Amino acid sequence: MKIGIVSDMHLGYERFRQDAYVQAKCALEMASESCDMILIPGDVFDSRTPSPDVIAEGINLFREISKKDWKARVSSYESDRETHTDVPIIAVSGTHERTAVGRDNALRLLDLAALLVDTSEARTIVQKGKEKVSVYGLGGVSEELFKSKIEELGIKPTPGVFNIFMFHQSLYEILPFNDQYMHIDELPEGFDLYVDGHLHTQTEKEVHGKKFLIPGSTVITQMKDAEQSSKGFIIFDTETYSYEFIEIGSRPFAVRKISVSGKSGEEIRSDCSSEIESVINTFKDAPIVRIKLEGELRPGISNSDLSLKNLTAKYSKSAFIDIDSSKITNKSMEEGIESVRSSTIRGESVKERGMDVLNQALASLGFSLSIKPDELMDLLTSNSKKEKFTDEILERLDSDSS
Repeated sequence: MKIGIVSDMHLGYERFRQDAYVQAKCALEMASESCDMILIPGDVFDSRTPSPDVIAEGINLFREISKKDWKARVSSYESDRETHTDVPIIAVSGTHERTAVGRDNALRLLDLAALLVDTSEARTIVQKGKEKVSVYGLGGVSEELFKSKIEELGIKPTPGVFNIFMFHQSLYEILPFNDQYMHIDELPEGFDLYVDGHLHTQTEKEVHGKKFLIPGSTVITQMKDAEQSSKGFIIFDTETYSYEFIEIGSRPFAVRKISVSGKSGEEIRSDCSSEIESVINTFKDAPIVRIKLEGELRPGISNSDLSLKNLTAKYSKSAFIDIDSSKITNKSMEEGIESVRSSTIRGESVKERGMDVLNQALASLGFSLSIKPDELMDLLTSNSKKEKFTDEILERLDSDSS
């Protein structure tokens, strides 16, 4: 059986909304023409609460391919929910679609509309002739809950068929930035293929002696260096146990690094213009250009002197320009910030005073969370804590509305 794997379409992504729709449509149509079934490991939508017109985009995408004369069909669905179609388009929810416990998410709406099968925390078996493919799916959860969720569900393969474990999660061997990320060898054993979403670049690894595949996203959202590679989807063949990556038409994306050290504002702008024009002349088709400025500004020059907004406006009709100045250092500014940090208000530091004001505001609203206000800054720089905080907010909203 040939299996198309299309992931992270991010419908409704505000910055490149048209790209998200057109490129998802291209990938899904190509996969439906060449494959017996389609797997979608998460993030069909970019938002937990997409607007009605974004949901309509999703319905339009899947309505046409669900009408195809599929030779393979869903023959079994094991879940505490029911599904409404036997069309072999099998998906799990991603982290962008996660909602409070007990609430249906946007992906579930597509399942209810009989356009695909949501196999989050469920097993779906697809059959074509005598061949069966079993897909156990797990939607995106907080990183610290991933391992315990696998243990709770007791995820195991189905005897006598080709087994796939599909999920949407970070793994330490791919993103070694957080000790809470699950290790790749902790994934449940016995599956013939492991399919993951979440990461936006095409990736292959090995798990328990079997292939582990990430197709990457169909649209650029993260503006990272790795997203300069081609967008597309995977076709996996169960008979030959091999796969190929199929490219789709996507907007060109280029990252250029420019040093600001020792340069005047005019020289920096000139360097930026040269790089932008070089990319535009190379790709022509309204490319995305990310300029990463780095180094130390010379004395007397501030970030505002660079007039970066004027630069993005200059090329707005021929390219999408994003300028990252976060790696620029400015000794004069740093000294000024440190002076403010060390200053006091009535004997308290500015930070302490700010925490007092925040505590009082939260108390007056009767708002209480397990996380302390003085941990908020740490939370904002920690992905795992951020997800835990988001889950708690969702649970609170859920309880308030019930």
